[in-house]
Amino acid sequence: MRGGRVAGTRRRMLLACAGLALAWPLAHAAVPNLDAPNVVVISDLLVTSGQPSAESLATLKAQGFEAEIYLAPPTVHNAVRDEQAIVEGQGLRYINIPIPFGEPTEAHYDAFVAAMAQLAGRRVLVHCEVNMRASSLVFLHRVLVGREPPDKAYESVARVWSPRGPWKALIVKELRQHDIAFEPY
Repeated sequence: MRGGRVAGTRRRMLLACAGLALAWPLAHAAVPNLDAPNVVVISDLLVTSGQPSAESLATLKAQGFEAEIYLAPPTVHNAVRDEQAIVEGQGLRYINIPIPFGEPTEAHYDAFVAAMAQLAGRRVLVHCEVNMRASSLVFLHRVLVGREPPDKAYESVARVWSPRGPWKALIVKELRQHDIAFEPY
């Protein structure tokens, strides 16, 4: 009887450790110190946000970031002047995919997928003005490329907004093209 209890305890401990190992990347992802709206930590290697301040952008390397993808046109009203120079001046990779908010396209998503492939294995900040563009494209990438369950990946989007109009249409179109039955809410 005693051996059975020890084996049962060992089994529960192993299952608990396995559960902790699976939860570790999100539970212990380094939370960046960004002065930006809607900062969402996806993993140790991926963070989304709205527009960071110039001061926050200047600390990206010190915070372990290796690259930034900016998804708004650099002419939007709250863009940081010289953002590219601030980021590249730290030796980080800077990619701008200027997506007009009211006109996201499949080509924009494809460009984002290509950028993420170039930055694989690096700690990346993906941002736009408020984290609407960023959260939406990161969601699609997590589901379509990373094969994450859409309901789990969508939690990061729902923390920021509920896509509508052309953004909801783009998300639904991309999911349907990949035979994924999920309805953004």
